[in-house]
Amino acid sequence: MKTNYREALRMALREALASDPRVFLMGEDVGRYGGSYAVSKGLLDEFGPERVRDTPLSELGFVGAGVGAALGGMRPIVEIMTVNFSLLAMDQIVNGAATLRHMSGGQLHVPLVIRMATGAGRQLAAQHSHSFEGWYAHVPGLRVLAPATLSDARGMLAPALACPDPVILFEHVRLYNLEGELEDDPDAWRCDIRSAAVRRVGDAVTLVAYGGSLLRAMEAAEQLSDEGIEAEVIDLRVLRPLDVAPLLDSVHKTHRAVVVDEGWKSGSLSAEIVARLMEGAFYDLDAPVARVCSEEVPMPYALPLEEAVLPQPAKIVTAVKELMGRK
Repeated sequence: MKTNYREALRMALREALASDPRVFLMGEDVGRYGGSYAVSKGLLDEFGPERVRDTPLSELGFVGAGVGAALGGMRPIVEIMTVNFSLLAMDQIVNGAATLRHMSGGQLHVPLVIRMATGAGRQLAAQHSHSFEGWYAHVPGLRVLAPATLSDARGMLAPALACPDPVILFEHVRLYNLEGELEDDPDAWRCDIRSAAVRRVGDAVTLVAYGGSLLRAMEAAEQLSDEGIEAEVIDLRVLRPLDVAPLLDSVHKTHRAVVVDEGWKSGSLSAEIVARLMEGAFYDLDAPVARVCSEEVPMPYALPLEEAVLPQPAKIVTAVKELMGRK
């Protein structure tokens, strides 16, 4: 069926609420307003205010309430409006939810799902547009997901709710309007939350991406194909724990890699991926691993400047050609 990323997320939320009375959704404007990105539109009317709860504007408060509800046996889905605002709840996420299973010797579990919008591309300026996925992927005790396709948007929530550990689900703002076909057969979109995915097969270079950067990598791969360079594209999907095996298998074949990451280069997730490739595939590489990241500035508001800061297909194509000694 024809649908979009936003509707795929809504389908997953509706299924979760309908199938398990322990599940409820909470966050700023998720109820009457229908969510800042319209993902939860209509769910309040369908499930009522006990299951779809508008919260005060306090990330520290309502994320903490979600942690408590999860400890009490519920299956809360907490929506944080944008990743920048999640920093106000960092203590609850990193010092609380991520540590309790370990500190209790396995006696406590925090089956909490936190959804949040991330990334740039919609002229929302510096306080609403950054990509902090790598910060959370650094933390043991969390599972970090970045669905970049309709099928993953539809299929990742159920296994996330079944996970005994807190799961953070990053939804890139440029993907909400992404349209495409979603199979009616659930087996086509049901997925695990452990594995990376090969989105395009090639033998000349490996492109590693996730979230909103996947579309840019795929576009760059098509441009490269027109010039006779067949790129293999790996969608990380799961940022913690990283599934490195598909990356190593690809580099064993292509002997070159470019990592595309909307985060800043310094201290980024891309740096970790490069290190893993160097540790596991150093002797297979014919050139140093390259990176295409956002420029190291706060995200501008003006559209031309925002576009200039972000990893674009042209930048990826240029990086691949430089890696291969082509102009």
